[in-house]
Amino acid sequence: MSEARAHIIDDDEAIRDALEWLFRTRDVPCATWDGAEPFLAASEPDWRGCAVLDIRMEGMSGLECFEAMRSRGFEMPVVFITGHGDVPMAVSALKKGAFDFIEKPFNDSDLVDVVTRAMVADAERQRARVSRDTVETRLATLTAREREVMELILIGKYNKVIADELNISMRTVEAHRSKVFEKMAVRSAVELAQLINLTRDSRKG
Repeated sequence: MSEARAHIIDDDEAIRDALEWLFRTRDVPCATWDGAEPFLAASEPDWRGCAVLDIRMEGMSGLECFEAMRSRGFEMPVVFITGHGDVPMAVSALKKGAFDFIEKPFNDSDLVDVVTRAMVADAERQRARVSRDTVETRLATLTAREREVMELILIGKYNKVIADELNISMRTVEAHRSKVFEKMAVRSAVELAQLINLTRDSRKG
């Protein structure tokens, strides 16, 4: 997996150089791109960090780049750099999932703070994905019957009720329950519920 970076995407060389210098002096790893097209051509959906994207550029605009990123499955946070007249566009982009925007002329510390928050948010998203993938892998090891028992455990059914509903013996329910806990690496129904809820919540997000 690639190192997390702030990807500076701007067709103005002076701004690119200034932002690169700013981020490097604040120990923020970064890369620069002179337009949306070269960034999109080189980038991969699993890149980490954030994109610092000028909203107005020659060729493909920042908004078009943002929409292309989302359509390709890129989840990297996007921070827009805007001029005063671009604020309504930036607000619209926020509603579509952009992380934030900052107006020119901006305070250096404010920009670094926003970018740092975006990169932290991206790291948290990556950790949640790893957790979700781990749970999905464990779920895939359950048999169909174990899944049935698990779902009934999750809604708080007692072993006797589960046995009656599935028309199996209490001892069989206990065996399935034990296997579910073992395969899901939990020690209680509460831990199981927390694990499954975390996975389902991250799916919704």
